[in-house]
Amino acid sequence: MTMNGDGVHGLNGETVALSEAKHINGTPSKSKIACENGEADIHAAKQNGTKRRTPSDTFSFTAEPTIDDIRRMQAEFTDERDWNQFHQPRNLLLAMVGEVGEVSELFQWRGEVTEGLPGWTDSEREHLAHELSDVLIYLVELAEKCHIDLPQAVLRKMALNRLKYPASKVHGSSKKYTEYKD
Repeated sequence: MTMNGDGVHGLNGETVALSEAKHINGTPSKSKIACENGEADIHAAKQNGTKRRTPSDTFSFTAEPTIDDIRRMQAEFTDERDWNQFHQPRNLLLAMVGEVGEVSELFQWRGEVTEGLPGWTDSEREHLAHELSDVLIYLVELAEKCHIDLPQAVLRKMALNRLKYPASKVHGSSKKYTEYKD
């Protein structure tokens, strides 16, 4: 999706005004913003001849819980324990960094790990799921404490990324945007 003054542009070029981005078909959307199906990028890929994954061969998240559901669950959990006094932005950031370190430990010394984690046991995958969940929970709570609407921030950031990294210029390269010449 990209954004300009008119609104959010989906991968197929459909436009949704920013004021409508939280609503699809007139109803509040819990998990969709501007694009209603998983095939948004496939049409564009067919037109420019690049190979893209299809919805049937990629991993996808479940629709629920939403980010806001996670925020509410964590807020309730924190309130029940009277932990808000400890959950200020700096503390949440440091806790999240610690959890990222725990995720890193799970990958340490394994060499390159292939997508889907073949060779990992169910126990190792569950341990990773726990640690990634901790990172997400802290990230969502940090965003809440800083009053950052993450879904909207993602839309804005993806629009900026599309400007910094136009596919026609960066396709197949891992260079930083400052390394590309016009």
